[in-house]
Amino acid sequence: MNKQIDITLLKNICEVPGAPGFEKKIRDFVLGEVEPLVDEVKVDNLGNVVAVKYGNKNPDNKRVMVAAHMDEIGFIVTHIDEDGFLRFHPLGGFDPKTLTSQRVIVHGKKDLIGVMGSKPIHVMTADEKNKLPQLTDYFIDLGMDKKDVEKFVKVGDPITRERALIEMGDCVNCKSLDNRVAVFILLESLRGLKNPAYDVYATFTVQEEVGLRGASVSAHHINPDFGIALDTTIAYDVPGASAHEKITSLGKGTAIKVMDASTICDYRMVEFMKQTADKAKIKWQPEILTAGGTDTAGVQRMGKQGAIAGAISIPTRHLHQVIEMAHKEDIAASIQLLTACLESLDTFDWSH
Repeated sequence: MNKQIDITLLKNICEVPGAPGFEKKIRDFVLGEVEPLVDEVKVDNLGNVVAVKYGNKNPDNKRVMVAAHMDEIGFIVTHIDEDGFLRFHPLGGFDPKTLTSQRVIVHGKKDLIGVMGSKPIHVMTADEKNKLPQLTDYFIDLGMDKKDVEKFVKVGDPITRERALIEMGDCVNCKSLDNRVAVFILLESLRGLKNPAYDVYATFTVQEEVGLRGASVSAHHINPDFGIALDTTIAYDVPGASAHEKITSLGKGTAIKVMDASTICDYRMVEFMKQTADKAKIKWQPEILTAGGTDTAGVQRMGKQGAIAGAISIPTRHLHQVIEMAHKEDIAASIQLLTACLESLDTFDWSH
């Protein structure tokens, strides 16, 4: 497979900040990219971007909703102490042990770089050394006293990770591949989508990391017949992993979701995706994610009659850590599979 993807576009998408509830900058970026690719664009009251591309052969007015969430895991400022250090609350799930001494960006009146500080190992007790770190063990050091910090930062300001996208071998490595790689895949699929079977509601959702909130609102409004979510999934294909723990592996293709903790995908959609991938000679692997959910649940349940829903997942190492890694060929395969599915939804017998 040709693994060439638009690295510059992916880098730009990943590096724009957008913690849950604070997606304006990434939403504005998405709007600038998607408007030339579709027939109609709307932003709902919650902040979801719904971009519609009408089907060319759709006498029954069928709708397919494709969801990719724009938000990234982050934090929110909860306190500024007398010495100018920040306390915070997570927006989304973090692996605390990966935060030590990492840089973050506090988005106040201007962006400020901070460092995740914690108790030095030299002064820890034996019990503290053996204990896994908790989020409450950390503070953010801006290198400024309280008076200067308060010129730019207030309680309620969002915080995101500070890591640029780089290429590493056949992979890309960056903060927030979850789920900016899916935003990229949806944009690139729209760019190449010439003959959609049904009306495509490409939905760039908000607040997925704190409870699938945007997808639920959008699905309620769109009322789709079919649903496809795009999101990352665990690739635990590293030293120490047992075969049954891997979920997926990098470089072995896009993943077709069977289930996760919040959704059992419709067996018809799973079979349709498998057949479509095989017909187009797209490399794929099955995904069963036993912990963690995605927008698939909101898309599947929140329309008036529910949707025949499934998901295309992108295998990703180091999920919900400071950096995440995905394989270029898996990303390219995901674009190919989504495009092929959207162009052939009308060819499958959905009655069985």
